[in-house]
Amino acid sequence: MFNLNMLMLAIIQGFTEFLPVSSSGHLILYAKYISSTDQGQAIDIALHIGSLIAVVLYFWTDIKEMITSLFKEKFKPNFEITSVRLAYLIVIATIPAIVIGAILSFIGMEWTRNTLLIGVLLVIYSILLWYADTHFKTTKTLEEMNLKDAVLIGFAQTLAFFPGTSRSGITITMGRFLGYDRSEVAKFSMLLSIPSILCAGILAFITLSQTGDSTKLLLGGCAIFYSFIFSFVAILFMMKWLRKKTFLPFVIYRIILGIILILDAMSII
Repeated sequence: MFNLNMLMLAIIQGFTEFLPVSSSGHLILYAKYISSTDQGQAIDIALHIGSLIAVVLYFWTDIKEMITSLFKEKFKPNFEITSVRLAYLIVIATIPAIVIGAILSFIGMEWTRNTLLIGVLLVIYSILLWYADTHFKTTKTLEEMNLKDAVLIGFAQTLAFFPGTSRSGITITMGRFLGYDRSEVAKFSMLLSIPSILCAGILAFITLSQTGDSTKLLLGGCAIFYSFIFSFVAILFMMKWLRKKTFLPFVIYRIILGIILILDAMSII
């Protein structure tokens, strides 16, 4: 089922989920300024599931190795094996997001979906990303990642519950502060998205199923399919870009967009 609105949302999601520019923030802004209605968090999560499928496919060799090693070691936390250690670090880094996400779900997050907050967070975290990317020696690889670093990156990820932060952006920022190479921390950030999006996707599917609305289910499936295509292209671009380039273009874009949104929210423009 072709749906132009879902296609536009998927393009936005696909090209912003793995770039440090805040996919959730862009989806909300699209709903506010272009679309007639806010698509809601359920469709947002469906779009993220498409991104999940894309990242699993792109990193399938690494994921397969982690799964194989875990079964071979009978799930013993043998940190001397790189693939086993990485798998456990991803799980451990996900725990803060699960705990804090559950707490925030009871509090309610609708108040965060406003233009001023998104603009402010875009600017603040852009400055942090630029500083971390240019002022720290960054040569560490994932083979050197320890438990403390994984936990810190995991807690950084929880800030992305606030649209405008960027999940990939904030985790990459923390990784750069900790001394990790750009492409290495980007890879960890993408792998870290898998369990978080999976959990959120399961909850969203349950919510959509309980509505009994077949139209919403079809729209959700449409969103997943389109998002997968554009997300995969974005991952290819991001990993190639970071081998030689910096985050400066993304920082500039975020700051300009953030300032425009702040001025708009204050009715200055």
